[in-house]
Amino acid sequence: MVVRNAAPPTPWSRSLAEPKIDATAYVHSFSNIIGDVRIGANVLIAPGTSIRADEGHPFHIGQNTNVQDGVVIHGLEQGRVIGDDAHSYSVWVGRDTSIAHMALIHGPAYVGNQCFIGFRSTIFNARVGDGCVVMMHVLIQNVNVPAGKLVPSGAIITTQEQADRLPSVAALDLEFATHVIGINQALRAGYHCADDISCINPIKEMNLTHTQQPTAHSGATNGSTMNGEIINHVRQLLAQGYRIGTEHADQRQFRTSSWKSCAPIQTSQESAVLAELQSCLAEHQSEYVRLIGIDPKAKRRVLEAIIHRPGQAPTPMSSNGGSSGSRSYNPAVNQPPVYTPDRSQSGVGLAPAIAAQVRQVLSKGGRIGMEHADERRFQTSSWKSCTPISATNESAVMAGLQACMAEHQGEYVRLIGIDPKAKRRILEAIIQRPGNKQVIQHTKEIARSLQDQGAYGSAAQGRGAIGGGIAEQINHLVAQGATIGVEYADERHFRASSWQTAPVIQAGSASQVVQALNSFLAQHQKDYVRLVGIDPKAKKRVAETIIQRPGKPAAVAANGASSPYGAPGYSAPSHQNGSSNGSGRLNAEVVNQIRQFINQGYAIGLEYADQRRYRTSSWQTAASVQGKRDSDAIALIESALAQHPKEYVRIIGIDPNAKRRVAEVLIQHPKK
Repeated sequence: MVVRNAAPPTPWSRSLAEPKIDATAYVHSFSNIIGDVRIGANVLIAPGTSIRADEGHPFHIGQNTNVQDGVVIHGLEQGRVIGDDAHSYSVWVGRDTSIAHMALIHGPAYVGNQCFIGFRSTIFNARVGDGCVVMMHVLIQNVNVPAGKLVPSGAIITTQEQADRLPSVAALDLEFATHVIGINQALRAGYHCADDISCINPIKEMNLTHTQQPTAHSGATNGSTMNGEIINHVRQLLAQGYRIGTEHADQRQFRTSSWKSCAPIQTSQESAVLAELQSCLAEHQSEYVRLIGIDPKAKRRVLEAIIHRPGQAPTPMSSNGGSSGSRSYNPAVNQPPVYTPDRSQSGVGLAPAIAAQVRQVLSKGGRIGMEHADERRFQTSSWKSCTPISATNESAVMAGLQACMAEHQGEYVRLIGIDPKAKRRILEAIIQRPGNKQVIQHTKEIARSLQDQGAYGSAAQGRGAIGGGIAEQINHLVAQGATIGVEYADERHFRASSWQTAPVIQAGSASQVVQALNSFLAQHQKDYVRLVGIDPKAKKRVAETIIQRPGKPAAVAANGASSPYGAPGYSAPSHQNGSSNGSGRLNAEVVNQIRQFINQGYAIGLEYADQRRYRTSSWQTAASVQGKRDSDAIALIESALAQHPKEYVRIIGIDPNAKRRVAEVLIQHPKK
């Protein structure tokens, strides 16, 4: 039996409040819960946890959340956060969230819905937005982590700038977080039934993936059979108290997102809901059909998932949730089963260059995502994600791209390449503009120039010609094994630092890269263009150099006049830059760059990382460089290098007016 301990009398609290625990929650008897702790429905509190609202209070733990072994939740007497119900709390933990073993949540703290907080991680005086995945041994303090961010293992996030620069979560991360919730919900049900034979038997017979087919719709006809994954998802929604709805649309309505509702589903009984779904699928076989999850309290949708497309092969249920001859349904992924590059199906055709770019990302183990934005959102760079693509099969990925482009024909659509190991983006390329105008012409031209050397050499004249200084940098980067990318921006986007990414240049030599760049410059004469050098092993940028400004020759960039930093803006591969051997001495190139920063009025910061943190891009901040004279700044930086001889060190150029970074230059590798 759970002991509900009242808060002790204190000068700041005389209410002697006791925990309020929902009857459906399971709280282990070896856990310690004190004071005004409000635990929602279907919550699991594991053994060895300590949840003490005796100083800061109250605490809220939302429905379906699990608090695992050894977790400590406490709060300061001062400081509060605003919960989703608009009331004040010392600690707020949202719904469908996992707080893993030995984590510490110390108020004032807010953890949103559908988050994962990893082993031994600490959150103090901070907010973690909805859908965030925080890995192991992380410190988050004094910051607001935006929704949907991934915090890598070992990261120390103590400034808002660090929080804003975190990568977005990938489909695999979301799948993992959802799996943890499912496991703990099964454990909660099992613990509740441990002493009740009538309750135990059904649970023992239950398949964790819920792939058995209910008899209520086993006689469905017309090939519109639901597979086990759809059934499982319906069960999850109903278990969380959500209602189910369905909508359908023909080809024209689908393109304009004008969905029509099927007959309302009033029941919350699983078999009856599945029968209603089957009826809608059978009635609208030649149309798109989507499943809707509705939160009846908040009066809003929590899920929209397409479960049927015109001409789609039936997806009968099998022991693994789907037949081998058809796609299995994933609630986070709604790609059609086959990639057909035919405009007749979706209204959109994909260019070969896009297919080649996708193929390249997949071949390197990357994942593909999509984002879309209307004109207003595009201007503010507020992109929305299309349905996540979890598939790694090229044809399925292409089909997912087509579906997104077809659904958002009146909007901008961009392709995202994601490195699942480094948890960061490796590609952003706009492939469609409003009116179904695809931004792929420059992609095709670059690809062709690499295959047909010299085909565009005559076009690269005047402003579109690469100068000797830039060509030398390209030679240097290629010689060090870096890959070359290109970004461009018009005047407005340049001021907002909203660069658009062209595909990485796939070339075997520096001369081929120069030819491709010349072609690109000729096509973007009215844009700013910058060269990006990428270290493929570390999965990070090692150079950013503006090579063209509107109305100025590209060759100007060779002497630094076109750099946004007032310096060449070139960060050579680290072993060639700065103090590569940990000697604590700077070379002439870095000294010159420091001087340029100071002359332009930029502040200078320092960051360092050991081998493990460097691989996950989890840099630690050193003391900022306060010197306003060249000699003082150089002396301070050399002193910092001497203090970190076995670590990576980089200098940061900061624009104090725009309050943003304008340069990151790696100046030291650890001693080999």
